[in-house]
Amino acid sequence: MKNKKASESVLTIANEWENDDFSMAEHRLLHTARRLKLEDHEISPLKQPKRSMIVVLPIHLDNGDVKTYWGYRVHHDLALGPGAGGIRMHPEVSLSSVAAMAMLMTWKCALMNLPFGGAHGGIRVDAKALSMAEKERLTRRYVTEMIPYLGPNQDILGPDLNTNEQTMAWVMDTFSMNVGYTVPSVVTGKPKSIGGSVSLNEATGFGVALCAMNAAKRLNIGGNSPTVVLQGFGSVGSAAAKILHEHGYKIVGIADSTGAIYNKAGIDIPELTHRNEKSGLLKGYREAQYLRGEELLEQPCDILIPCATPNQINEKNARNLKCKLVVEGANAPTTPEADDILQERDIPLVPDILANAAGLSIAYYEWVQGIIRLLWSEEETLDRLKTLVVDTCDRVFVLANKEKISLRDAAMQIALLRVVEARRLRGLFP
Repeated sequence: MKNKKASESVLTIANEWENDDFSMAEHRLLHTARRLKLEDHEISPLKQPKRSMIVVLPIHLDNGDVKTYWGYRVHHDLALGPGAGGIRMHPEVSLSSVAAMAMLMTWKCALMNLPFGGAHGGIRVDAKALSMAEKERLTRRYVTEMIPYLGPNQDILGPDLNTNEQTMAWVMDTFSMNVGYTVPSVVTGKPKSIGGSVSLNEATGFGVALCAMNAAKRLNIGGNSPTVVLQGFGSVGSAAAKILHEHGYKIVGIADSTGAIYNKAGIDIPELTHRNEKSGLLKGYREAQYLRGEELLEQPCDILIPCATPNQINEKNARNLKCKLVVEGANAPTTPEADDILQERDIPLVPDILANAAGLSIAYYEWVQGIIRLLWSEEETLDRLKTLVVDTCDRVFVLANKEKISLRDAAMQIALLRVVEARRLRGLFP
């Protein structure tokens, strides 16, 4: 009986990625594959991760106790190059959520024509409960356990949920100490003083704004001053709001973890940003109506930009949206069921693998600069990013119009065919 229980435990861990998080990513892969009539042997290797790592991370807490955490890293597909993807710290991190993100990264890299494969990682921990010293020890332990799989030609880490420039500095230093020399390109999103580039989060917000403006112009939405609702006012959402505001867009609604505000006459973004930096709260901002976070999604606007957590637009609220365009600033904020409803209602949606891929593109530029020891200015980097984002938007819109398909289907088609072609050309070894 004891052996049976042990076997069941191993099986549970091995199949942990096979649940809702990964199923949603797999659904979109299979939907595109069926439409393109791809062969099963072309798709089977992409239906699950190429490699999944689970590590046990015991660390000393500040009080002298030892506590153990779980760490994950997943490589989904590496046909286009080394893996690239973030590392997050959150109590709900699981192999499933990490695997889903790794698959998403595969499509982002392929769509943006970057020489990377899809990877992602995380540690199951409440980062807010850790001191700075505990977080450093946990980060360094994670990197040490993952050393065989990391490197500028194997897997490049970047910041994600509850990790930042300081975390990336610890990652770089830990890896470098283990190999005996400084390796700046093992991470992206590190501080500028040690080889970092433009902030990945700011770049992501910049890309979200570019995609929103490009789509609004192409679809003739909102005239000269489209109205915008932003769900999420963190680093990505605030950066997108700032850029859209500067280009004459009227931000009428904003939500953060504490609630939401709405004013159809427009919100003063510079003032709100200043206030948010001081208090960290939207509640108390008097020039707008205060709402519950979930209510904001259903307020009238031209463009709705979810920049928060997954599955925010779903079958329960998709029919109640009063927007003319959705731009996915977050990863997987829209469920497949909601996709169908929005398509039925003729509400176009710019998918996450396009809208928020700018951070990954900036990561690529930082990786290149580290590899060749060349530093581009922030202006040069953002110019390169703007060209890449606009060109990719053009390809997606042209294909969607040509084949009469959704923007998500067009983006997935471009990405999937590139990966399939790379796998075919490389062949099988041995």
